[in-house]
Amino acid sequence: AVAKQALQAGKDVFVEKPMALTYEQGAELVSLANERGRVLMVGHVLEYHPAIVKLRELVDTGELGKIRYIYSNRLSLGKVRREENALWSLAPHDVAIILRLMGQLPFQVSATGGSYVTPNIADVTVTNLLFDNGVRSHIFVSWLHPFKEQRLVVVGEKKMASFEDVGKKLVLYDQRVELQEGQPVPIKGDGTEIAFAADEPLRLECQAFLRAVETREPALTDGASGLEVLSVLQAAQRSLVMNGEPVTLPVPGLSAVARAGVRV
Repeated sequence: AVAKQALQAGKDVFVEKPMALTYEQGAELVSLANERGRVLMVGHVLEYHPAIVKLRELVDTGELGKIRYIYSNRLSLGKVRREENALWSLAPHDVAIILRLMGQLPFQVSATGGSYVTPNIADVTVTNLLFDNGVRSHIFVSWLHPFKEQRLVVVGEKKMASFEDVGKKLVLYDQRVELQEGQPVPIKGDGTEIAFAADEPLRLECQAFLRAVETREPALTDGASGLEVLSVLQAAQRSLVMNGEPVTLPVPGLSAVARAGVRV
């Protein structure tokens, strides 16, 4: 509501993730920003993390080869929330990064989870994404976990990469599976730690917003990209309440996409 009022008042808006509670509300914000010529940026701060930027470079330059699988673990003990589930609280960052690495939306989303502290508020969820090129991804989030882990792994046909946010390490593994005489053979190589800048992601994110305001050019995490993340979250939530039944994107009834001129 505050973001909508600010856009209506002719203000540029930087809104925290997720950009709205429903896809329809998010599409309305994007449409309003487009109509008023205002900057709308969403706070997916990890997209500005220097390690994630470096990982994107490895993917975009073909260092890993064709992506085969991506998974993300975001786990800890607490903070347990009672007004939102673990999916909406923890997974938006990982959804944003995976969509950026893939450069497209999944065509199918499924999610399962369990509510153990507060009835109907999932403390643990596993979300599966299926892309039209056969790539799969899963996002495991929990605030009922014995230790903290924030890890993103990208498996490519040539190499693999792992980013551990807790330990601040990005490692490139020269490992793969090759067919030799018709048999799959694991090729194991050393892991090389990849250096990345020590810049604070939040500062870089704020600078991106100021740059967008000054140049009038969309930020990396603009309203359109935020809406893509929201579409996956809403599909995952729908699947969650249906005990894991797959949901196909785009979800029927979300026709505001076309009106808002959003990438799909």
